Amino acid sequence: MTDKPPVLDFATDFDHTDPEWVSDPYTIWEDLRQRCPVAHTDRYGGAWFPATHAGVSAIAKDTVNFTSRDVIVHEGRPTEEDLPSPIGVAPPITSDPPFHKVARRLILPAFSPAVVNALEPQIRALCATLLDDIIFEGVVNASMDYARLIPPSVIRQMLGFPEEDTEMFIKAVHLITENVDRPQEERIELFEPVEAYFTRQIEDHQENPRDDLTTFLLNAEIGGEKLALEHVFGTMILILVAGIDTTWSAIGAALWHLARNPEDLARLVNEPELMPVAVEEFLRYYAPVTMARLVNADMEYLGCPMKEYDWILLGFPAANRDPTVFKDADKFIIDRAENRHVAFGLGIHRCVGSNLARMELQVALEEFIKRYPRFELANEDNVTWAQGQIRGPRNLPLRILR
Repeated sequence: MTDKPPVLDFATDFDHTDPEWVSDPYTIWEDLRQRCPVAHTDRYGGAWFPATHAGVSAIAKDTVNFTSRDVIVHEGRPTEEDLPSPIGVAPPITSDPPFHKVARRLILPAFSPAVVNALEPQIRALCATLLDDIIFEGVVNASMDYARLIPPSVIRQMLGFPEEDTEMFIKAVHLITENVDRPQEERIELFEPVEAYFTRQIEDHQENPRDDLTTFLLNAEIGGEKLALEHVFGTMILILVAGIDTTWSAIGAALWHLARNPEDLARLVNEPELMPVAVEEFLRYYAPVTMARLVNADMEYLGCPMKEYDWILLGFPAANRDPTVFKDADKFIIDRAENRHVAFGLGIHRCVGSNLARMELQVALEEFIKRYPRFELANEDNVTWAQGQIRGPRNLPLRILR
């Protein structure tokens, strides 16, 4: 972590890694919506944050004025060499049109409802096994010992990686999504072991093909030619990051909510048919992902003098709390009937893995409350949250009630 000055005014000097933002961003976003709907900061080389649903939607759907070639805000402004086109560093999420459409279509079958539904029995069995393995004396760290371990196992099997490497995946995700306030040179150096690992996996799959997503990517073709290795590498990184930290955070946030709201927990225990609707409200209210864009050229947009390569931090979670779009937006309504949330994004980059994320979240919650129908926070002060663009509880001590 770097030693940065604290933020005094989030409208003119915001920082999404500031302790106040990390612990409670919702109060900040509500203030911004009322007095400064598009915040600015000189940090990270210059960045903007639209806090309204309208602002987020406009930018997310505008692929002319904004590029997706880098989606994680970090120190310094990127150069053309840092932004390989048209592939981007993690296609398709870092690909712009028209290449984006081709790259996205390529991986859609791997996340179809049929494929995802076929995974449910093994994910349910995994959750049960994790709960069997938890050793506790009345208190469970539901984030580290449960939520954290579900998505890596699923993604590992999809990519065809060794089971013993699960912890490495989690460390890689932390490096990519949370260490954004480190100097860029340091982040590149820290990433080298991750790059070496994925390179070895690609080489191993080339020598020993099997029925998994990595081999599929290596055999896939665009325009009659196999994918460039950097395309394969980037998509593997995307699936790892997008499939692990986001779902881990969503599961953890939902359990945190239920521990603090026994009436909602009781409803899910007594009305299991309510779970699919509740999942959508968990996703709206605790949307974990804030995505980024880069400004393509100097311009005025939403009344703001944006510069080329300024960052745009797209607050999908903030959009989900906008009272002009959602009735009682600041309230968690477990049986909310109308819920067109944007937890999975907007526009062409809407999350490819939304079916998988929904299913993992639902199964993880169902299995946990089946095992532990009554629980509460053991210590509110000991709960910690991830910094950066993916928000969820990292330390989550729950007291199991008998």
